[in-house]
This record gives sequence, structure tokens and C-alpha cells, in this order.
Amino acid sequence: MRLYEHEAKSLLRKKGISIPAQYGIIHSPREIESINAHYPLILKALVLVGGRGKAGGIKKAIDPQGARAKAEEIFKLRINGYPVEALLVEEAMEELAACYIGATMDPTTFSNVVIASASGGVDIETVAQERREVIHRVEVHGNEVELPKSLAARLAEKLAKDLRNTATMTEELAGIISKLYSLYQETDSKLCEINPLMITPKGAVAADAKMVLDDNALFRQAKLLETLGITGKRHDAAELTANERRAQANGFKYVDLIPQEAPRDPGKIYVGLVPGGAGYGIFLIDEVANIGERFFGGGVVPVNFMDSGGGPTQSQVAEMFHILMDNDKVDLIVTSRFGGISSCDIFIRGLVEALRERHAQGKRIVPVYGRMVGTDLPSARDYSEKARAETSEALKEMTIIVGNQRIMADVVKEALGRIFASRGWK
Repeated sequence: MRLYEHEAKSLLRKKGISIPAQYGIIHSPREIESINAHYPLILKALVLVGGRGKAGGIKKAIDPQGARAKAEEIFKLRINGYPVEALLVEEAMEELAACYIGATMDPTTFSNVVIASASGGVDIETVAQERREVIHRVEVHGNEVELPKSLAARLAEKLAKDLRNTATMTEELAGIISKLYSLYQETDSKLCEINPLMITPKGAVAADAKMVLDDNALFRQAKLLETLGITGKRHDAAELTANERRAQANGFKYVDLIPQEAPRDPGKIYVGLVPGGAGYGIFLIDEVANIGERFFGGGVVPVNFMDSGGGPTQSQVAEMFHILMDNDKVDLIVTSRFGGISSCDIFIRGLVEALRERHAQGKRIVPVYGRMVGTDLPSARDYSEKARAETSEALKEMTIIVGNQRIMADVVKEALGRIFASRGWK
């Protein structure tokens, strides 16, 4: 779960790391007039994605009139597909130099690492690829809660040397590195970084900050979340989409694979997926894309990831299909229920409920094609046959193969073939 910049900075400040003066957060350009601020100041788009500066989401203003105009510009932006709904207003700092400090875990060794570079304020991943010699790192093998002073001092000395600074700066940098690592450990973070750590006439200041908390450890961070006023779970990278919020409210996992506002390619089939579990959901994304590439000229686009979890209720199953049928991009829904913990009977009842409800209300119905096998299969088959006899018109777009005599890859291929044929495509 990623924190907003002002939230991360508030935690840095509590650890004793200097940050720019925070003047407030605004949600419309006119609110800038009520901010008690000193000029010049910085306006920053509060979005949980990178690339704000390149997208025009960070601007400096030297007077109230300029601040209002620049706020209006930023509020009109969509940064990596996400609208700007709030701006952070903070003090503009005088920069003498800028560097990078971060703490994270090395996925190859599972050891914590602390990274520092005098190339601050830019994409650190690009710097690491193109100029590895300016990246300094130390690895912490024992998962210590506090960074050993010798490691902090070693990084600080290299950083100060690259910055051509004094021994006094080395001591200050060592303190900041130690405090950042301590915060990283205390908060169960996956990533904790300052970029840039700005060197100013008054010392080092965290001009920007990023923190990503480990979702699996949030149960230990209740006090932290309460302090920050966070009541809901967030994505690592970005705000939840409308579909993702809807799924979360209904108790199951869902991820949009393409932005809702992205233009539709009229030459492709968009496939929504309702799998039986997380692993099967990932497999189904790959299988649909692979079959689309091999047999349908790459004209197939998986729309979503979904995980029903163990034992979803009938209403949850119905909502899974409603979400996809309410998405006007979706041309076909591919589904599979491999019943283990989950019941095939509840699955088919939820699907029938969704189709009957949409038919009764005159809502859009998307063809559903899939297979079910496993727990409660006999009762699911009986219910499906009975439901078809009772409401054949409502269920005419439902094709569910019962049993495992056919592999799922063939089921997907047949479903796509029918849609392509219905449109006269080869």
C-alpha cells in the first residue's frame, strides 16, 4: 500500500528528518487563496503514480496569481491515466545539490538494502542501468531493526564525496540514512525512499518521499494507519479504479488490466474473466492472450484479473458477472469453476441470478462461456438444466460445459471462435 507524499513526509518528520514547510492540501484552484503560505511555493499533484514532474504535475509559483493559474493547469491533468483531485502546497527550497537515499529488499537475496546516489531528483532505475558507478549500496544480512553505524557511515562518506561536501555533511547524511532505514523497518515497508534529498543552505531536506507498506503486515500497523487517517486498503501503484472499488466493497479481488478510459480497438475482442481462484485467474489471462495470438491474429484483449476467494456467496458470484457486463468494453466473458473449496452449485446460481436480473431490467447481457467441475457438480448441473427450462430467454447467452472431459484451452478457443464467427471475422 503506497502512501501519499505528504503522509510519507509526516513520518519522516517524526523521525527527525527535515522536510519543506507544509502549507496544506487543496482540492480546487480557488482554495489556494485560503492557504496561508509564503512565496515562492511548490504545487504538487497528489496521485499514487510516478512521473508527476514529467507530466506537468509539479510546478513552482512565485505569487498568488501565478499559483492559481498553475493550480488550474495541474487539476486538468491526467497523470498516467489518473485524474488529479488534490494538490500538496509546500515551501519551495533553494537547491545546492540533490541526492537519493532509499531502503528496500533485494528480491534475489531477501536481504534489506540501503541505496544512495548523488544523482537525485531523477529516475533512480534509469541511473542504475546507465550509470551504475554512481549508485552506492549496502546489504543488511541480519534484518537488524537499526542500521549498523558503520554501514550508515560508509554510505554517507561515499555520498558526501560525490557531492563534494564537508565532513559535517557526512555526519548529517549518516544520520538521515539511519533514520530512514529505521522508519523502513518500523513500518514494515517494502520501499522507503527520499528522492530528492535536497542539499540547501540550511542543510539536507527531504523534498520528495515515497513509502510503500507491505500489505501482508498491515495488521501490525493499525496505529500507524490510524495516525495517518487511512481507513481503506490502497494499491501499491495507484488509486483503485471504479471497478476495483466496487469489487472491494463486495468482498472479492479485482484488477483492471486496461484503463476504463482507454480507447477501444474496433478490430479486437475484449474478454472479461471470472476464474475460480487467483492462480487460475493468472493462468486464464495468459491462456486467453496466448490463444488469441496463436489462432486469432492477436485480436484478443484480456480485460481483468479476478479472484473469487474461497467459498464466495451467491450474491458475490452474481456481482462478479455484473461488474464485467456493466463494462461496455467487454465482448465475451470466459469463466471456469474448478470446485474445491468453492461450490459449483453456488457458482451457477450466482451466474443465473445475474443473467435473470439483467434480462428483467433490460440491461446489457454479455455472452458467457465456460466450464465447471468439482464440488457440488451434480446439484449444479440439475439447477442449470432446471433454470434453462424456466427462463430460456434470459439464459440464452450462457454456455457452461459440465465436467472435465474438455480442457480449458479448448473451451477458450471455442468461445473466441464463436465470437469471431458471429462478427464475420476470420
